[in-house]
Amino acid sequence: MMDRRQVLAAGMAMGALPGLSWAQALEPAWIKLPTEPYRGKQDDVVFVNALTGWYGNGAGKLFKTTDGGQSWTQILDRPGTFVRAVGFVDADLGFLGNIGPDYFPGVTDATPLYRTRDGGASWDAVTIEGPAVTGICAIDVHKASFINAGVLGHRVTIRAGGRVGGPALLATSRDGGEAWTSEDLSALTAMILDVHFVDERIGFICGASDTNVEQSHAVILRTADGGRTWARVYEGSRPFELTWKMAFPTESTGYVTLQSYNPDTTVSQRVFAKTTDGGLTWSELPLIDNAAVREFGIGFVDENRGWIGAVPNGFETRDGGATWAPVAMGLAVNKVRIVPNGDGVAVFGIGVELHRLDLPG
Repeated sequence: MMDRRQVLAAGMAMGALPGLSWAQALEPAWIKLPTEPYRGKQDDVVFVNALTGWYGNGAGKLFKTTDGGQSWTQILDRPGTFVRAVGFVDADLGFLGNIGPDYFPGVTDATPLYRTRDGGASWDAVTIEGPAVTGICAIDVHKASFINAGVLGHRVTIRAGGRVGGPALLATSRDGGEAWTSEDLSALTAMILDVHFVDERIGFICGASDTNVEQSHAVILRTADGGRTWARVYEGSRPFELTWKMAFPTESTGYVTLQSYNPDTTVSQRVFAKTTDGGLTWSELPLIDNAAVREFGIGFVDENRGWIGAVPNGFETRDGGATWAPVAMGLAVNKVRIVPNGDGVAVFGIGVELHRLDLPG
């Protein structure tokens, strides 16, 4: 049996791999994982270690792997629930966000947030005190180390925000998911599409200025006091736009995808937002000039190398977003997760399908 180098040599000799150098041909490639076929974009995948992970879809199904994604077992089948976001504290304690009714056809479940204590085998509705949360689009699990009577411990704060189309409600638990309170942020953003905290104090929300997409501008919110107060630090100038997902490879450097729904095909430049000062200021940078492109998920392994999931294809940068190249990472990748894996990392991208990229070092 030929090894990979021999297979590549044969392919290049026959002209089957035109234009590839040896270095390019031998680089790790995105591999499609065996998952149940789904009719559209799937929204989230999460891992607590290199082997154990979960992903869900809009049909109310949740799947679990214990072998790094090589095989998956269905552990939930709840028609009428739209699994929009998933977050786990450890292999047992996790949370599932439902988009809620009156947005997508067929979604009848009005419970926005569920909790499991047994790795997803069973789920219970979470009680949230405060303004009613309609639906969830993002879950952020933040663990902070602290010294407690000479013992190293962890404070776990979990936030669940939504939703696309509004209203903009953020639910927060500061005790590891036991007690939850919500707040209405509609005075600052009409939607909550993503939530991420880089430390206990500083966090960000991807949003939009209006529930009417024709009038909407892309919006980013920032907090410096653990979410007790928020401020707009970025607002785009173009209509038909909203932010979608974010990635912070470091506390100072972050990236946000911007979605355009403008029907005017002459408005074809697609951009993303980048910060290098911890989110205090943001710059718009070009991704591609193509009206057919719509951005979704984003992930970076460091300040320079990262990916944007999109239609009709994804993109990769190795220079901090200065240049981008098309990459075969799957269609409409909505979430990119970076998972430590031995001496390297595994990068997972979920959209219509689920792909994995293994990077050494």
